[in-house]
Amino acid sequence: MVAFTHFAVAGWAIASVLAAPASNAMEPALQSVDIADRAASDPSPDFELGGEHLARRQDYTQNYKTGGSVNFSPSSTGYSVTFSGAGDFVVGKGWKTGTKRNITFTGSTTASAGTVLVSIYGWSKNPLVEYYIQEYSNGAGAAQGTKLGTLESDGSTYDIWKHQQVNQPSIVGTSTFWQYISVRRDKRPGGGTVTVANHFDAWAKAGLNLGSLDYQTLSTEGWGNAGGNSKYTLS
Repeated sequence: MVAFTHFAVAGWAIASVLAAPASNAMEPALQSVDIADRAASDPSPDFELGGEHLARRQDYTQNYKTGGSVNFSPSSTGYSVTFSGAGDFVVGKGWKTGTKRNITFTGSTTASAGTVLVSIYGWSKNPLVEYYIQEYSNGAGAAQGTKLGTLESDGSTYDIWKHQQVNQPSIVGTSTFWQYISVRRDKRPGGGTVTVANHFDAWAKAGLNLGSLDYQTLSTEGWGNAGGNSKYTLS
């Protein structure tokens, strides 16, 4: 989750559930060709960010339930969520292991209060990176830090941002890490296809390298007494 002063990092919700403690040995970086080769044989979505992990957020500074409600309903190919008065949350559906896959999502998001965004969201290790490909927000959303350039992909311009998190919770515990963020200018809450490879490649050209990919999801996120709903199917 993007780290503005008034909300928490998305990885807080799942740090103790999804990842083992960080190893002392550095893992080799996952090369672009390896990611591309694996994308063609990826199975259907097999990972949920939410559900039983909601309660885990109670272990951290903020949680899903403080100041509001989040009702998350996953399915085999997607999810729905309704929320009101939400201080901070992120839920979604995707894959245990990220790749340069193309991700097509169909559905809708309605935002009635607070800040709400829909993104391809994930992490890598060695280096530890939290990344966003933001498809929709009713505000600035994930954009923060230093703007490094732009990318033309999937019918729109994306602005590329880099931001450092210092001593913040992550999927390997409290750590210092980078956020890589692509923010779509032409918002599309109704869905479309995201060519993930274009973003990974553009980030690499800007010196933003990913390591071994952890989970990768389509996620809905909200903070600041957020209200609204999302419903999506993935393919």
